[in-house]
Amino acid sequence: MKKIYHLLLLIVVIICSACQAKTDIRSIEGETVYQMLQNKEDFVLVDVREVDEYKEGHIPHSMLIPLGTIESDFQSKVPSKDKKIVIYCRSGRRSKEAYAKITDLGYTDVYDLGGIQDWSYDIEKDEK
Repeated sequence: MKKIYHLLLLIVVIICSACQAKTDIRSIEGETVYQMLQNKEDFVLVDVREVDEYKEGHIPHSMLIPLGTIESDFQSKVPSKDKKIVIYCRSGRRSKEAYAKITDLGYTDVYDLGGIQDWSYDIEKDEK
């Protein structure tokens, strides 16, 4: 009975370790991203919200790739898998989903900014 218990415990530990590794998200602060923009650093800033949300206001120099189109559009818009990528959405929920999808596509230098609602710097609005 002890052997079965230890085997089950080992399986649970292995599964939990694999799940934890998959959910580790590298975050980045707004101030850091703002400085990167000011310094004209080489990175891609991606808004994963919908078109109408993007038009209402987005971070300057960001590219719109809605969450639902990441699997089909991301690789054509960001061909380099080692490019530094920062993603954001409205509140942070969709950016976490996007993070998982983008890293699953093989991108290695991905950061989650969270939500634009926490962005304390200027935003741009598109004309309607």
